[in-house]
Amino acid sequence: MAYLYELLTNTHLLIGVALLSPVLLSLRLYPIIIHLVKSKNLMDEPVDRSMHTAKTPTLGGVGMFISLSLTLITLGMFLDLSQADLIKLLSVLAASITLMFLGIKDDLLGLAPSKKFTTQFLAAALIVVLTDVRIISCYGILGLEELPYLASVLFSIFVFLAVINAFNLIDGIDGLAGTIGAIVSTAFGAFYFLNGQLLMVVISFSLVGAMLGFLRFNLSTHRKIFMGDCGSMFIGFLLAYQAIAFLEFHTSTDAPITMPYAPIMAMAILSYPILDTLRVFMVRIAQKRSPFSADRNHIHHKLLDLGLTHKMATLAIAAINILVIGLAVLVKDLPINLQLFVLILTVPLFYASPWLFFILFGEKRTWQQKRKWAMLRSQLNNFMG
Repeated sequence: MAYLYELLTNTHLLIGVALLSPVLLSLRLYPIIIHLVKSKNLMDEPVDRSMHTAKTPTLGGVGMFISLSLTLITLGMFLDLSQADLIKLLSVLAASITLMFLGIKDDLLGLAPSKKFTTQFLAAALIVVLTDVRIISCYGILGLEELPYLASVLFSIFVFLAVINAFNLIDGIDGLAGTIGAIVSTAFGAFYFLNGQLLMVVISFSLVGAMLGFLRFNLSTHRKIFMGDCGSMFIGFLLAYQAIAFLEFHTSTDAPITMPYAPIMAMAILSYPILDTLRVFMVRIAQKRSPFSADRNHIHHKLLDLGLTHKMATLAIAAINILVIGLAVLVKDLPINLQLFVLILTVPLFYASPWLFFILFGEKRTWQQKRKWAMLRSQLNNFMG
């Protein structure tokens, strides 16, 4: 046991095990889940706004959770974690189980938004209150520094709820949620790796491995399965947990490698779910509809309207998300409010770049193409709200 612990404290090997284990488990789990879902007819039925035309197995989140939790539990036993880290790991698993089962019920039977928010609130409160993983400071954004305890708890819970539901909303086309989730978790995991935070390294890269295993089937043409709310909810929760732990880590320790203004980096890493959610909420409110009403007004829907395939749209959004993270690294030495201004100004332009590309560098415009380009400009206007 001691030898195995020493072996796994090599973070390079630990990352490899954390990544590979869920992938290998997924290769065995998903065929079973797909067969079970089809035999019980627990399929996702296409509706008017659906991106698919045939019944498709859902509950892919169950496979991700099983592969993730088995990896976390196994590695947790061999890492000789401190009592505080064990409590954090158990709390994360407990909250994830709660949200996964909430998502299963929502996938199969449907749930009122109030019931979903209540359960999400309780899961977030479990982490914030019992493990004290919370946002302690605003780092001077808009003049705000250290937060009072109650404000810190409430704001942290709000961030959990916002990220959970934002990630749930981007799960609209094949591969998108899994790819963005993998990018986000890898970005946070790289930071934890550089600072030797073994528990967070395991959580981050085990989640990446679980999503890579899921993408193998989500992008398949013959054995396709959807993530479902049972996957998007607990993954959104784990991404929020990583983001909040990332912020909390900067304020509570003298880490060897830190970001001067961590909130800006966290917002850049989560830029796509944040921007897409804010944009669709603003459009729905402007149209005098509930911000939680369903439609085809997400950024990924607009990319499909331009003629991109699911894989092309996913790749474009993923590439832009990585560029936004790179931008945050480039401006990291500026004052924090100036960094925030740069992100607010440039991030919408980054995600609008596919429309700008089509308009500026598409086929040479002629009078016969005037109608086509007018439609593209209209789509750009719709994107900007």
